[in-house]
Amino acid sequence: MANRLLSKPHPWHGIPIGKDAPGKVNAFIEMVPSDTCKYEIHKETGYLMIDRPQKFSNIIPALYGFVPKTYCGPKTAKFAGEKSNRVLKGDCDPLDICVFTEREIPHGDILVEAKVIGGMRMIDGGEADDKIIAVLAQDEVYSFDDISDAPERLVNRLMHYFLTYKQIPGEESPKCEITHVYGADEAKKVIALSVQDYKDLFSDE
Repeated sequence: MANRLLSKPHPWHGIPIGKDAPGKVNAFIEMVPSDTCKYEIHKETGYLMIDRPQKFSNIIPALYGFVPKTYCGPKTAKFAGEKSNRVLKGDCDPLDICVFTEREIPHGDILVEAKVIGGMRMIDGGEADDKIIAVLAQDEVYSFDDISDAPERLVNRLMHYFLTYKQIPGEESPKCEITHVYGADEAKKVIALSVQDYKDLFSDE
């Protein structure tokens, strides 16, 4: 019993998605706008690791992380493919989420409750790589219910970041494109499918 109480739950597998999902979800934050390195979770241990230093001036304009107990597998990829008229595969990662807030959050490796307002359908090297867009629950400034309520510049900042963050001058970069920006209802569908993909893969573990 004592050992269990001292154990930190794995951010991907050990934290619930949230009782009000898919409208409100828990989000594990890996990166904040002030980070000068790209951090991501080490899937085996659950610790944050440095993926790479940020080579240029790209700054993520929101808190960035993933939704626990989700997985971008066949169901998520099929839906993205139907919506974009492509044949896609999933990126085999938990579902990404970007969370806007007026508050300055100084570091990642934290858990926040996020209200889902939409998403971006991103395709990265032939893989479905959707980015859910959310606002911090109970944020008094970013209080939108749907992406259509938010200023267009917020979405434009996200799009610019994800379309350019892998580009290196003089080198061939993986081709990323964003085919659609969608509202809260479709984002909830994407979350639900990623939950099913997670259960399909990990239900026996």
